[in-house]
Amino acid sequence: MVSAWVRSVLRPAEICGLLVGARCGHWDILSDWNVTLPGTPKPPLVPPAPPPPGAPSARLLFLTDLHWDQAYAPGSDPACKDPLCCRGGRAQGPPHAGAGYWGEYSKCDLPLHTIRNLLQHLARGPPFQLAYWTGDLPAHDVWQQSRADQLRALRTLSTLLRKYLAPLPVYPAVGNHEATPVNGFPPPYVHGNQSSAWLYGAMAEAWEGWLPPEAVGEPGVRGGVPVPRRHCWAVPVCSPGGWVGVPVCRSCSRSLPPQVHIIGHIPPAHCARPLDAHLHRGRFEGTIAAQFFGHTHVDEFEMFYDEETPRRCGRLCSHMVLDHETFILNLTEANAPGAEPRWQRLYRARQAYGLPSVFPADWDGLLRRFQADERLFQQFWFFFHKGHPPREPCREACKAALLCALRSGRSADPSLCRTLRPRLPFAHVQALWRQRRLC
Repeated sequence: MVSAWVRSVLRPAEICGLLVGARCGHWDILSDWNVTLPGTPKPPLVPPAPPPPGAPSARLLFLTDLHWDQAYAPGSDPACKDPLCCRGGRAQGPPHAGAGYWGEYSKCDLPLHTIRNLLQHLARGPPFQLAYWTGDLPAHDVWQQSRADQLRALRTLSTLLRKYLAPLPVYPAVGNHEATPVNGFPPPYVHGNQSSAWLYGAMAEAWEGWLPPEAVGEPGVRGGVPVPRRHCWAVPVCSPGGWVGVPVCRSCSRSLPPQVHIIGHIPPAHCARPLDAHLHRGRFEGTIAAQFFGHTHVDEFEMFYDEETPRRCGRLCSHMVLDHETFILNLTEANAPGAEPRWQRLYRARQAYGLPSVFPADWDGLLRRFQADERLFQQFWFFFHKGHPPREPCREACKAALLCALRSGRSADPSLCRTLRPRLPFAHVQALWRQRRLC
């Protein structure tokens, strides 16, 4: 504690607000910060268009939040009083009352054999050209984790991905659970044993070959990732949020910038107000072809609207997302006596929602349809929870909060929700949404 305060850059009033409360001073871990951008005007609007027939396409694998529990115990109590269950002794009651062999719909993380089975399934399926792996490898037993536990999770899961997915290139990002204490990423000016060197150095070793030589080492993991063989650069946006830009090859006119995919762990609207404000300025609509994040443990999307022209839908020339599929393992079926795990496609976005394409304007239109079509919204709620929604239905207040969150990549701006005409005051809607934030 003393070591942290000695190195702190907080002002006295901020320290007092942190320790004592709002009566003493103001402290906001999510406080605004600014990035000065060049004065170059935004490019003219060129609406995106589907690729011509026969244009090359690729399948991209997205993995996130594997959360391996090294103490997972089939048959243990799945409804314990601790923050994390399915570990320890046998559960009381009949045999079927305990945690399932393959996992459990409860406060539980995954056993290693389930993760291995997933990767074996992927290895047998149609090929992918690229994989994004956006963090949170260890379990949620944050009160008892050690550096050795975190490194074991990093090395074990990285080895499994290499074993079953090689030679597939994998682009990893850092999750907030990789560190111990959880969320503990000391700033770069902290050195020695109290720095994050123990973690970043191990990542450089575990991910060698996935990251180019220029990215190996602590500065590379936290900073830019140049990839000369593709003649473009990845663009890091934020650290220690674990964000990194993944380069995709230039295939547009030389007058346009290279395209990038932004990957990371925590989505912009969760805990990154200043960043989502910059994204809403639309400066990079012709550069960022797609963004991929984890952290929330649900299947969702976020909208970003140009703050000057909300209906402006951006310009993309290549590496746009054409569709997406979500695959699940039905744990109720898999845990039945004599059953084998069966990974299955839950839905395909364009087919399930009747979308002509998956460009920004299509998602904007879908949000409006959710507002008017209760049956379509409940289908989304089912997919949102990966085929296993909570028993409590999502009605008026829940629906208003969720639709507002999906529309508000800029989380603190009520104007973006007004077009949805929620019946509840925006402050109430925003408070409901904040209850599920996992900062």
